[in-house]
Amino acid sequence: MSRSSKMFGDNAFDLLKDLKRSAQTIPAFEDDGVRQVLEEIKAIFEENVAQASSYNSSGDRSLWPLLNYRHAALQRNKRCLLAYLYERMQRIKAMRWEFGPIIPSDIKPALCEPEVQFFNNYSKSLASYMRSVGDGQGIDLTGNLRPPKSLYIEVRCVENYGKFELDDGEVVHLKKNSQHYLPRAQVEPLVRQGILQHIA
Repeated sequence: MSRSSKMFGDNAFDLLKDLKRSAQTIPAFEDDGVRQVLEEIKAIFEENVAQASSYNSSGDRSLWPLLNYRHAALQRNKRCLLAYLYERMQRIKAMRWEFGPIIPSDIKPALCEPEVQFFNNYSKSLASYMRSVGDGQGIDLTGNLRPPKSLYIEVRCVENYGKFELDDGEVVHLKKNSQHYLPRAQVEPLVRQGILQHIA
C-alpha cells in the first residue's frame, strides 16, 4: 500500500482538529477528507483480509501483531469519522435552536445534502413536539434559550389592548403608551404578538 508520510489515522484526526478549531458556526463539509479516511479504512481492511488468509494457510503467529495494529488503526479511523459527523450533527441541532427553521443562506453551502435533510427532519420533529405540549396550545421552546434574570419585566403598551387579567386575579388596563411591571411568563405571549414591547 503506498502512503504519504502520514501515519494511519492522521487524516481522520485532522478532520476532527480542523472542526474543533473552526471559529465558524459550522465549517464546510470536508468531502475530500472524509473520502480519504474511507479509502484508508478500505485499504487497511483489504490488507488485513489478505494477511489473515495468509495466516490461515501458514499458521505463522508472527503476523498477529501487524494484524492487530492495522485493526486498531481501522477502529480509530472509524471512531474519528463518527466523532466528526456527530459533532457536525450537534452543531446543526444548535443552529435550529439559534436561527429557527430556515438554514441561514451564508451557512447552507457549508452543509452536505444529508446534513440539510437532517436539519429539515430535526426542525419538523421539534416543531411537532412544540405544538403537542402546553395543553394543546403549544409552546415555543426556542423563544428563551437562556434563563430570565428576573421574573418580572417592564413593558410598554404599543396599542390599546384593554383589560388583561393576571394569574392572581389582578386586572391591568393596557392602554397605548402605558408602562407596566408584570410577570414575564404571563406577558410573553403579548410581547411576541407585538401588543407589548419589552423595555430594556
